[in-house]
Amino acid sequence: MLTLAYHEQNPQIYKMHIDGRWVDSADGGIFESYHPGTGKTIGYLQAGTRDDAREAVRAARRASESFRETSVWERSALLRRIVGVLEKRKEELAFYLTLDQGKPYHTEAVFEIAGMIKMYEEASELIKWQESSVIPVEDKNKRVFTIHQPRGVYAVITPWNFPFTIPSEYMSAGLAAGNTIVWVPAPTTSICAVKLMECFEEAGVPQGVVNLVTGRGDVVGDEIVVNPGTDGIGFTGSSATGKLIAARGAGKPLLLELGGNGPTIVLKDADIPSAAASIASGCFFNAGQVCSSTERILADVDIYDKLLSTLADHAARVRLGDPFDPATTMGPLNNVQVFDKNVAHAEDARRRGARFLTGGKPAEGLGGSLFFEPTVVADIDRDSLYNQEETFGPVAPVIPFRTREEALELAHADGWGLVNSVFTNSMKESLFFAEKLRAGIVNINENSNYWEPHLPFGGASGKASGLGRIGGKYSIMEMSDLKTVCIDLR
Repeated sequence: MLTLAYHEQNPQIYKMHIDGRWVDSADGGIFESYHPGTGKTIGYLQAGTRDDAREAVRAARRASESFRETSVWERSALLRRIVGVLEKRKEELAFYLTLDQGKPYHTEAVFEIAGMIKMYEEASELIKWQESSVIPVEDKNKRVFTIHQPRGVYAVITPWNFPFTIPSEYMSAGLAAGNTIVWVPAPTTSICAVKLMECFEEAGVPQGVVNLVTGRGDVVGDEIVVNPGTDGIGFTGSSATGKLIAARGAGKPLLLELGGNGPTIVLKDADIPSAAASIASGCFFNAGQVCSSTERILADVDIYDKLLSTLADHAARVRLGDPFDPATTMGPLNNVQVFDKNVAHAEDARRRGARFLTGGKPAEGLGGSLFFEPTVVADIDRDSLYNQEETFGPVAPVIPFRTREEALELAHADGWGLVNSVFTNSMKESLFFAEKLRAGIVNINENSNYWEPHLPFGGASGKASGLGRIGGKYSIMEMSDLKTVCIDLR
């Protein structure tokens, strides 16, 4: 396998994949990709144009006419072939994940690849057992039933924090349902996208069924959203961008998995050592760059200080460093924008009188400029950016409360509604918060990052955390049309 040093010394030029061919950008434009751990260039990607995106949509439209006619068993077999290629190349893919995204190879990257493979395995089975219904009707001479059909061409836009698993949430379900896809990945992890596209090609995905267009989201991403040739939109990313996509793609089916800001609620009867260990994992996994990350922590005043000190102990044990080093447990942030946000949120908290037990500043002496210390912070003002916005970094801001009514008020004070967690030994309190919290998911005695690929994942209605549900059969249903058929027997 090639090394980080090789890629930094010999940066490659990567192509897009449109209509079964590896192609350059229509105007010859390229952009740079760098390794977040060192800041050095590791490759160049095609800066796709609107013309490139339009050609990809046309290719997907042509391929859709035949792919939608494939049988469920044929699509299942295709997904199994993809699994075989991914298994064969899993160590290589984990390497490129660490190279391109920056997460630790040994403690995170290999597990993301394993999770991705599971998505294709499960989709290959789920699609074979997706049933529809025969519906009783008043008219005795009629028979009414439903069938699932492909929507057609899907525009899929994905982020940089999980550049293999998040695209695969859409790809596995979309292919299982019989859709063709035009995919625009995040620019900062587009090398990962090229490597996944190589696997699709090797597995024999038919020409034009999946098309990869790299480049700026406001160019190629916008084009596939507004283009009349796409029939549905799948997007994972920020709430602000999701709102823009919803407006630009008005009238098309939307599957949007957007931002979150917790919170996690720790009641006075919780097992604090166990809760703190779980919460710390939720805060520092992937350097906190997870939409379901444990960002806001609401703690009963009776256990507030104990929880803070225990979290600080866990933060002190985080090993920040070279993501290829087996001893590293947390890598750098992925890009300058998210790094700057973490700096700004920490500075805002300091101005408001917050108390930092650990971190709260860039890490020094690690050879790269994107490392940020694992942070535990107390005395958070309710107007603090930590409380109001999604930090997307390795931070554990802890806010005290006195009653469960106050905890609910704090929980609902922002516009998010993705994943909440509650730590308690009381079944009564578990059910109270599970039912009262306005979120798509509530985890009890488990951190907010817990999820398995077959579970429904998404935001609550009326909140800024998304629309629809990703996960297993739910993704397949979201990416399918449900057609009602009525037969008159007279």
